Amino acid sequence: MTNHSFFYYWFFFFVITLARYFLIAGGAYLLFYSVLGKSLANKSLRLKPLMNSSIRKDIELSVLSAVIFGICGAFIISEYISGATLLYTNLQEYGLWYLVASFVVVLILQDTYFYFMHRMFHHPLIFKWMHYGHHRSGEPTPWSSSAFDFPEAIVQALFFVGVSYIVPLHFITLVAALITMTVWAVFTHLGFEVFPSSSKSHWIGKWLIGSMHHSIHHRKYKVHYGLYFTFWDKLLGTEDPHYENQTDT
Repeated sequence: MTNHSFFYYWFFFFVITLARYFLIAGGAYLLFYSVLGKSLANKSLRLKPLMNSSIRKDIELSVLSAVIFGICGAFIISEYISGATLLYTNLQEYGLWYLVASFVVVLILQDTYFYFMHRMFHHPLIFKWMHYGHHRSGEPTPWSSSAFDFPEAIVQALFFVGVSYIVPLHFITLVAALITMTVWAVFTHLGFEVFPSSSKSHWIGKWLIGSMHHSIHHRKYKVHYGLYFTFWDKLLGTEDPHYENQTDT
């Protein structure tokens, strides 16, 4: 790999992160709030009218977050070039089975990291400067998915820095995890419940976080801290006891 300046890598990852955000979050917003908005009105989870000022603030925070993720991306590449990380490029080094296994491991580790960090963010002593920005818009939209205050953006991005030192990861796995994070965050902040109410009691639906699950968090704050899975919420008693009885309207 050709060695470029840190600024070059930062700018590259900043643009990629921002493009990913506008493509996925913007595409979801256009689809659900414009194209399909009226036909899916009965699936809306919103209790308050949509405010353009809130969307603008979410986008501003998301651009700031992209700056942080760009810095961390540049750092990871610089460390990879120096041989300090466990990232690799040869698919044969660990085999294709490990590609899938490591992806699952990263999601589980990230979900665990996110749960405890997220729960900490809601502590009254640090909420206002660590996590308030994400909740500032009240009812979430796809634009809220990456709206992090500066300190929170650092904590979120540092997961990928840390995991590159402790788990051997192919770049394909790392990119797949980043895309999954973005898509899943947009989905959980969608503001629409795209699955029927019965899915919450299905054996798969019980363990995966969806739009309704996370919308409840934005209303109640003290429940539903997970990212992908409900495991930690169930284990530590932070899942809303009435969640499975919630309706789509």
